[in-house]
Amino acid sequence: MGFKCGIVGLPNVGKSTLFNALTQTAAAQAANYPFCTIEPNVGDVAVPDPRLDVLAKIAGSGQIIPTRLTFVDIAGLVRGASKGEGLGNQFLANIREVDAIAHVVRCFEDGDITHVEGKIDPIADIETIETELMLADLDSLEKRIANLEKKAKTGDKEARELVDLINRALVLLREGKPARLVQRTPEEEKAFRGLGLLSSKPVLYVCNVDEGSADKGNDFSARVFGRAAEEGAVAVVVSAKIESEIAVLPEADQKDYLEAVGLHEPGLNRVIRAGYDLLHLVTYFTVGPKEARAWTITVGTRAPAAAGVIHTDFEKGFIRAETIAYDDYVSGKGEAGAREAGKFRLEGKDYTVQDGDVLHFRFAN
Repeated sequence: MGFKCGIVGLPNVGKSTLFNALTQTAAAQAANYPFCTIEPNVGDVAVPDPRLDVLAKIAGSGQIIPTRLTFVDIAGLVRGASKGEGLGNQFLANIREVDAIAHVVRCFEDGDITHVEGKIDPIADIETIETELMLADLDSLEKRIANLEKKAKTGDKEARELVDLINRALVLLREGKPARLVQRTPEEEKAFRGLGLLSSKPVLYVCNVDEGSADKGNDFSARVFGRAAEEGAVAVVVSAKIESEIAVLPEADQKDYLEAVGLHEPGLNRVIRAGYDLLHLVTYFTVGPKEARAWTITVGTRAPAAAGVIHTDFEKGFIRAETIAYDDYVSGKGEAGAREAGKFRLEGKDYTVQDGDVLHFRFAN
């Protein structure tokens, strides 16, 4: 289990180039004209985690299976998309299906690549996309509220609670603020997600910079980072051009190339870490002679639910989780050494799984 991240942005900001680099495919066209991506392209990539290699080596695992991250390349939105301009309705529907939005923002000058608005202004670009998402949400909620209010007046408790939630969202949207800022209780979260609001999605701003700015960014990306800080979003700097060049190199040559351009790792790693941070995700491991495998869960997940990520039967029949922290597994050079050091623990149903835990689940058939 990873997460599904929709890559959005105005036309010609580098979305498809980034997608091709991230998935190491050429499935998405990367052409210099709007709407070159007509259908959303979907690509799964392995989540790089050096801990998995360490664990596999210690355990002598025959296979290494990382967790996966899904990227959806969604065609470029334009002003008026919420009213069907361009191919707006189709694109907006695609966004509803993702867990988070990776908003690619153009942070480079290039006279050979046209900009749909005729100027390079990353904040204006962000506001164009955000406005279209908010307008679509506003339209959706205003169409639903009247019928729900009628049901609420009959004494329907669920309808009354939903009307209250929608009204809170409408207040923000009419003020030009995204629905993700709606104040809500944990008990209301499920109903809120059920509204399917586009502007409620967590946002990761991907600043697509020129090659010379790939390590530290530039003035354009600094403005995006400032915007992200103001709204509690996350931002990361990537050069889609560099990433596309890395993607076609043999793995053995990638490190030398990165060092030559002043980078320590591919942009994919930074995007994934930023995405994990945004969605509050952590990784646990299962390790044995057959395979070493990574699994993704949300922060705060208890042991039975974590077991259910592997198989629903594990959650239903959960008895206990045999647990070793990653550092303890490594320092003990495996399970036997961790046991001898007193670092092997038996955890029950109330245990909250921690990032890096090496787990073995016991369950009743």
